Amino acid sequence: MQQNNYYFLTDFVDSIDKNVKNRFTNGPVCCNVGERGRRVSRRIGGTLMLWAGLDIGTTSVSIVLTDAATGVEAYAASRPNRSWIPGTREDERLQDPERIWRTVEDVLRDIGAYRPAIAGVGGTGQMHGIVYVNRGGRHASPLYTWQDRRGDRQRFPAGNAAASRSGGGGRTYAEWLSEATSSRLAAGYGLVTHAWNAANGALPDEPCTMCTIGDYVAMRLAGRTEPIIDATNAASLGGFDLERGRFDPAAAESAGAPPGALPAVVPSNAPVGRTEDGIPVYNAIGDNQASFLGAVHSVSRSVLVNVGTGSQVSAYAGTYGRAEGLELRPFPGGGYLWVGASINGGKAYALLESFFRDVVREMTGAEPSGDLYEAMNRLAERDAGGRRGTGTEAPPLIRTTLLGTREEPGLTGAIDLLTERNFTASHLVRGFLEGMARELLAYYDRFPEDVKRGSASLVGAGNGLRGNPGLRRSVSEAFGLPLRIAPREEEAAYGAALHAAVSHGAFASYEEAVRAWYAEEDVDMRR
Repeated sequence: MQQNNYYFLTDFVDSIDKNVKNRFTNGPVCCNVGERGRRVSRRIGGTLMLWAGLDIGTTSVSIVLTDAATGVEAYAASRPNRSWIPGTREDERLQDPERIWRTVEDVLRDIGAYRPAIAGVGGTGQMHGIVYVNRGGRHASPLYTWQDRRGDRQRFPAGNAAASRSGGGGRTYAEWLSEATSSRLAAGYGLVTHAWNAANGALPDEPCTMCTIGDYVAMRLAGRTEPIIDATNAASLGGFDLERGRFDPAAAESAGAPPGALPAVVPSNAPVGRTEDGIPVYNAIGDNQASFLGAVHSVSRSVLVNVGTGSQVSAYAGTYGRAEGLELRPFPGGGYLWVGASINGGKAYALLESFFRDVVREMTGAEPSGDLYEAMNRLAERDAGGRRGTGTEAPPLIRTTLLGTREEPGLTGAIDLLTERNFTASHLVRGFLEGMARELLAYYDRFPEDVKRGSASLVGAGNGLRGNPGLRRSVSEAFGLPLRIAPREEEAAYGAALHAAVSHGAFASYEEAVRAWYAEEDVDMRR
């Protein structure tokens, strides 16, 4: 390690704290530095070396700096991702890559005083979505996010002459490409998005390579002009051969992706390059895998429930397999994650909040001040005693698939067992929370039996779960296990920092790194 990656003055962290605090008077959403920085300094006798983790999320851009020896966070901050741009249709969800890059630059500028101590940077970001990158290493398109639904548009209307020739009549692009590639693909997956773009004249006018936003940011950080991708992100685009660890050429051809349109697949731990000031940059990994690494205390013995805009339940497996309705995703360093992914998640609860907001507006003529989530959470807690089969009034049975599912985009939500006694606001809130938990449990029930038998703990992560006590209780009751909330709020960024440490060679494996850093999990980082 180069000498400039270390600080040897015990009191230097205190001066950093003051410097950074001054910068953040009107800066990011959150910033926690002072006391944690002093703790790190005392613990390691004044020698400070940090790993950086950067998370390019759908709604925020976050960074975490962790102490190399203990995993204690020395610094954590987040800025809003205000990069949304309008599409030409209602089902399009686009973001501006340049705005995202400028937000990344702001986040990195804010940690300027820490930079000499950073030994390496790991990245992660929203999966599935794609941005087209030209030969000069700059974006030539918007970021088509994972929420973009153009893949649910019909490829050809039924009875169309072109449909009869191609066999694509009456089916969506996602359905057609799934059948053509013998794999389960959904709208929002990069290859499905590309298939629509290619068929409808929406590709850039110049030769480009598609990649995830995490890969794009890593490329620009390292000063490269061509993106590379690891298996965790590559698989999220679709058309990826898990067993061979490469894109399926036939799938790429079916989607209209010529040679060079998909990036080179490299090992997860591969270095991308160095920043202008010489900091190593390591390959970006998928945010699901990064969140798993940043939340669990054992890779092989934990089940992770993550609720944000969407929601997921994940568990590690050492061997390849198949299960109906589930995804098997590559894991950095080898092995896989079984994943049940819902596109509803926190969005379903947000729609309920919007419903209550509309009721208040229509009934009173006044716009509610602030959001209504705290009031909804209080309602859920007020009547928490009602349980099915206990004689007390249980909430209605609610299916919270308001946005459908990846397997059934047209599936709707539903309400059952509604009575005169549970037709109340509080029971409705609780019914939604229980429905969200049941959807995740239904995915978990499909996991292979050996994976479920090896799962010793249930871990919760994501702001949608962390800030909602009613949902935490509903998940714990549905799974029949105590739910432990991950001790760090920016799980994906923290997992990216751990990924940088493993990639650099500081640990022999991700399991070793997780167990070493979780020795510090009882320390309250937020005091």
